[in-house]
This record gives sequence, structure tokens and C-alpha cells, in this order.
Amino acid sequence: MSTSTELTPPSGQDRPELRKIIQEIVESGFTGVQLRVHDERGEWAGSAGVRRLGDTAKPPTNGHVRIGSNTKTFIATLVLQLVAEGRIGLDTPADDYLPEFGLDRRITVRMLLQHTSGVFNFTGDYYPDHVPGIVWGGQEWVDNRFHTYRPEELVRLALSKPARFEPGTDWSYSNTNYVLARLLIEKVTGRPYAEEMRRLILDPLGLTGTVAPTTEPELPEPHAHAYYRYEEDGEQKTVDVTRQNPSWISSGGDMISTTRDLHTFISALLGGKLLPAGLLAEMLTPEPKAGYGLGVFVQNTGGGTVITHNGGISGHGALMYSTPDGSTTLTAAVNYVDDATMSLAAAFQKATQRLVDEVFGAGRTAAPQQG
Repeated sequence: MSTSTELTPPSGQDRPELRKIIQEIVESGFTGVQLRVHDERGEWAGSAGVRRLGDTAKPPTNGHVRIGSNTKTFIATLVLQLVAEGRIGLDTPADDYLPEFGLDRRITVRMLLQHTSGVFNFTGDYYPDHVPGIVWGGQEWVDNRFHTYRPEELVRLALSKPARFEPGTDWSYSNTNYVLARLLIEKVTGRPYAEEMRRLILDPLGLTGTVAPTTEPELPEPHAHAYYRYEEDGEQKTVDVTRQNPSWISSGGDMISTTRDLHTFISALLGGKLLPAGLLAEMLTPEPKAGYGLGVFVQNTGGGTVITHNGGISGHGALMYSTPDGSTTLTAAVNYVDDATMSLAAAFQKATQRLVDEVFGAGRTAAPQQG
């Protein structure tokens, strides 16, 4: 498959090393890739692969994509903006804002954003033992992918399971934390979280390609397509799941964006345009076990520290990496054929590491968190 590139002044430079990597990502099994890099050489954007299976059209270089867990960085920023407005206390018990759930009084707002609350993950916990949550894979999910889940329903399901650990004593990635954060935003402001997102982040930054759809199944044009593969009666079926109701993941991963908007967002956030310096410093202070701050991973690479979050959701994935000052960024979107075994997870990890190595220096990356 051939690649397409979009060169943006002032650099006007081709980046054959980046084109080679995205072509190899496609050859490793991905349907398509969109990549955008901002560094000392300027801006470069390109795509490789196809927009949809059986077609020859390439992915757009700035197409819309379901960004999965990158949503968490937006949510954490929004909560911290409300902290800056004096409407939320970072170390206040979450139960003060959401008494209807009977949360453990030791769980603070900070613990929700940092995944140290111990609350069960409603999409299922895997360590040390697998405890299933809602269905988000296989034929059952495909057949019911337009079903609406209410965020309260997801929280109550999670709270019906035993806590993973005492609040604040360990780290465990849980989409439930960020659904609670969404409900907290809505309780404090009296408005849907998508409205607050527009007020405090999307409109001020001009992020016209970014939306929190909550239940809306459409993906705005232009976009590449996402697929899910499952077995039925011994036969493999591949279904286009680009249209789906994202309420099953809720604010754990329901947002849509573009590589350009992700760049604008992360560079503005780290450049100090969205949060006061003190709160940005809190956001970037990682807990020791996983290196997770408040809505971001803080990773040390061969080229220094990078601030990141990745996401994968039913055949779409997004990458977001930046230097701590927002001056160098890597944002990307991938489309692929997903399945219950997450068979492309290793390829995703390898591809991500190659990109990070190229842009930031030798480093270590993680596979996408579902959501």
C-alpha cells in the first residue's frame, strides 16, 4: 500500500523515516495509520494504509477517530479546572459530591483521577484474577453495540464487586474512576460534562474536531473505519463497528478527536494554557507503581521524560505524546480489525515504541488501555 503525506509550512520537509515507520505499521496488520509530529523541524503529517477494507482510498491525514482512554486526560483537565475555580477539592472525599453511591469515605477526588481508589473496573479486572464486567467484545457486543448504558448503571455495577484494595494503598487502572469523575463534574456544575468540556477546553482552544458524544453513534466525516472480528458457528465474521453507541465505556473513553486537535490540546495543557502552574505540577506528579499522574502517564525514555496517554476502542486507537513543556508532540490515529484476544496489542506496542524512539529518543511504551 502506498502512503500519503501532507506537508505543512514552515518546515516543508519530508520525513522519510516517519513514512517508513507508518508503512511498516500497516504491514504489521493495521488497516490504516495517521501520524502528526511537531518538533524542532516543524510540523509533519502523513497517513498510510486504507480508509476502509476493500477500498484503495488512504486514511485522511486529519480524520476523526475514537480516542479511547485519551478521554481521561481531557476529563482530568476538566476536573482540575473546576478545582482551580474553587468548585471541587482535590483531596475532598468523592462521597461529599456523590453521596448517592455510598462510596468509601477514604476515596478522594485525587484517587479517582490517579486510579488509586481501588474501585472495580466495570469493563472487567484482570489481575490477579479475571473478574468480568460488562460485555464489550464478541458477537454479543457486536449485536448490542447501539445499546445505551447510563453512567450511574456502570458505577453501580462496579460497586457491586469487591474493591481491589484499600483506597490510596495501591494502583489499578479502572474506567469506573473516570465515570465517577464525569458524574462529579455534572453534579458540581449542573450541566452535562460535554457542555463543560466545550466551555473550558474545546471552545477556548478551537478544537472543532473534538466531541464528547456520550450516546451518539456517528463518527463525523472524514474518518477511517473500525472493525471487529468474531467467530460464529465456526466461521469468522468481520463487522464494521465505526458506528456504535459509546455509552458502554462512557467517560472512560467515549471522546472523538483528530491528530491535530490532540496536538493542540496536549501542547496547550503542558504549555500552561489550561491549568495554573501548581495544579499542572500536581497533574504531572506520578504515583510510583505505574508512573500515572492525574490523567496522564509520566514516562522516562532515552530522550528524557514524555507525558502520554494512549487509547484503544473497538478497532480505533489514538496516541498522544509530548515533552513536558509541550514543544514536541506525537499524535496518531490507527484503524484496525479488533477481536476478543486483542491480537494486535503486541504489534500496537511495537509500533508505538518505534514512533516514540524516532521522535523522542529510545524509550519504553505501553499497549493501549481499552477505553
